[in-house]
Formats: sequence, structure tokens, C-alpha cells
Amino acid sequence: MRRAKISIIGAGNVGATTAHWCAAAELGDIVLLDIPATENMPKGKGLDLMQSGPIMGFDSNIVGTTSYDDTRNSDVVVITAGIPRKPGMSRDDLLGTNAKIMTAVCNEVKSSSPDAVVIVVSNPLDAMVQRAQQVTGFPPRRVVGQAGVLDTARYRTFLAMELGVSVEDVSALLMGGHGDTMVPLPSCTSVGGIPVTQLIKPERLKEIIDRTAKGGAEIVSLLKTGSAYYAPAAATAQMVEAVVRDKKRLIPCAAYCDKEYGVGGYYVGVPVVLGSGGVERIVELELGAQEKAAFQKSVDAVKELVKAMAGLV
Repeated sequence: MRRAKISIIGAGNVGATTAHWCAAAELGDIVLLDIPATENMPKGKGLDLMQSGPIMGFDSNIVGTTSYDDTRNSDVVVITAGIPRKPGMSRDDLLGTNAKIMTAVCNEVKSSSPDAVVIVVSNPLDAMVQRAQQVTGFPPRRVVGQAGVLDTARYRTFLAMELGVSVEDVSALLMGGHGDTMVPLPSCTSVGGIPVTQLIKPERLKEIIDRTAKGGAEIVSLLKTGSAYYAPAAATAQMVEAVVRDKKRLIPCAAYCDKEYGVGGYYVGVPVVLGSGGVERIVELELGAQEKAAFQKSVDAVKELVKAMAGLV
């Protein structure tokens, strides 16, 4: 059986750690690419990671490169390229620079891997995945953004910490844009099957939700010199697995919504079924009045971001 080919564009902390998670899970053979200015850095990381295979017991072939020729005919392309946040920066502050980087990357991906499923990780996420689809011209279902998996993981972590329970028993769902305008759904959040609203008082739950929304900024402020990468990479690897193994995972992702939820042609976080074809189905939920209002506010923020991006690329 042919192994899946997974190309990761951007060999920084998020990209290299995504390669690590994907290799350890034997999701396929991996190409780790960075810009020519980095010279042999991706080659060194790829070789180092491959040499951990005999110890950890995985057989993935890992190649580090600065040439898109090595990525040809990838099944999945993960894009992490872009400048990371620094203390005091919002995701939106990255818009102009990362939009130009995304444009350059996607022009290469379009010609080298025309049949790939593209997973975008770069920030500001919702605008970057929109740009990726615009430039590649791929069917929207084959271009998807990683955000909801990460936000939900942070939410589940904080809920488990609060209740002193295993994260495995916490099930949660978030929608909307990545970051401050995300929309938690308490009606879709439970712990061991018990609704979270029966376990945590409303005011405390709101504090946990606020911390989740600012989860990336909290880590940026602690690291000082970079942004989160372990959890974002793990979230990305889960999405890669859903595609290469056709898992049909029902998870929140930044997906192209037109008539769905009345979004009107933008990428925004919604629950989807993710499989070998990319986004195979968007799951539409019945939202309460408060949830609808919060979701619309989030969608409006995404639209403003995309509008601003149009004047920068």
C-alpha cells in the first residue's frame, strides 16, 4: 500500500512539531519545507527527526528541503509559514505580511500538488485560509483551516483543570473565528455525559471561556519570544490523520460556508466531517438566540479581516 505524502510548508516550531506528531503516528512520508534563505535548516530537522524513528519505532520517511519539487503530488499540504506573534501583537497584526507569504506559498502548491487537501495553520487563521483558497483555486472543500480543534483542546483542558477530571471525559464544541470572537456552545459541552452547566456556575464558566479565547495570547506572553506550537501542531496532526486515514472525524474546523449558517461565502469555524475528500459535510446546528448573535458577531469580524486583507495583497 502506498504511503500518504504529507508536505509541511514552514519548518519553524509549529511545522517541525507537526512533522514530529505525524511521523510518530506513522501517518505517511513527510516533506518539511522552508524558504531557501534558511539553507540547510529543514534538512537538519528532517534528518534529526528521522533518526528518532529507530528509538520510537516508526518508519516514516522524512525529507527536509527548500525546493517545492520535493513536495510534488502530496496528498496533504499543511501550511504553517508566516511570522509568529510576539507579546503585545494580535493575530490581526500579522495580516499584511502573512497574506503575502500565503500568496507565494499557494502559488507553488497549486502547481506542485494540484490534488492535495490543504490545511492552513498560519495566522490570522480565518483570513489566511480564505486567501489560500483564492490563490489555489482548489474546491473549497479541499482547503480547510485549523483553529477549532486547538480552541476546543484549550477549552477542554481548562474545564478538566477546573473540575479535577480527565480531559478524556470532557467533550466540547466551539464555533466562529479563531481567537477572541470564538463562540462556545455550552449546550454541546459535557463532562462524562453531564452538561457542563450542571457542574460549573455561569460566572466561572464565563471566566474559563474568556481564558480559552485568549489562550494563544497567554502563551505568547509567557514565552516572550514566540507563540504556541505543541498544541497547535497536535491539532493539525489530528486533522492530517482524519484526511489520510479517511476517519470521518466530526470536529470544528475553519470551513467555507456559503448558505450554511447564512455566512455568505467566507471561512469560519463550524463543525465538519473531515475525511479523505477534505470537508465532506458541514454540520448545521440549531443555535439559540444568544449563540446566533455571538456567531454573527464573529462572522462579521472575519468579513472585516478579509476586506482589510484585500487591500494588502
